Amino acid sequence: MPTTTAPADLYRHGLRLLLAKDIPGWVGLWADEGVMEFPFAPPAWPERLDGREAIAAYMRDYPDHIDLHDFPDVRIHESTDPGTIVVEMRGVGRLVATDSPFDMRYIAVVTVRDGRFTSYRDYWNPLAVQAPGTDFTRSDAR
Repeated sequence: MPTTTAPADLYRHGLRLLLAKDIPGWVGLWADEGVMEFPFAPPAWPERLDGREAIAAYMRDYPDHIDLHDFPDVRIHESTDPGTIVVEMRGVGRLVATDSPFDMRYIAVVTVRDGRFTSYRDYWNPLAVQAPGTDFTRSDAR
């Protein structure tokens, strides 16, 4: 992506890559020193990933756990910082291990500098990983 990419455009491009299960492509949208945080992470789950390599390791097997089909209801809000957006969205698909439906709502605060993600705070619902029939018991499962 060119360095002039607007944060909302970069984010939408990232969603398309996730739907295509192109995890290396998605990781390639990150700055080397990017930080991904999970403020509501349950015990035994990472709260923070520092650097593109850590993010790549965390996301590497994502398609083996969640088969994403769509991101309906994506709403992107601009902030007073032109490099930061707030995203409300829903991810739907299926859990691979159980073949049960996956339906998660997210709020993310995302910062982009020079056309790359530099910060991504992912406010997902940790109670969903405790729902019956889910296979989200390991820190590498999400």
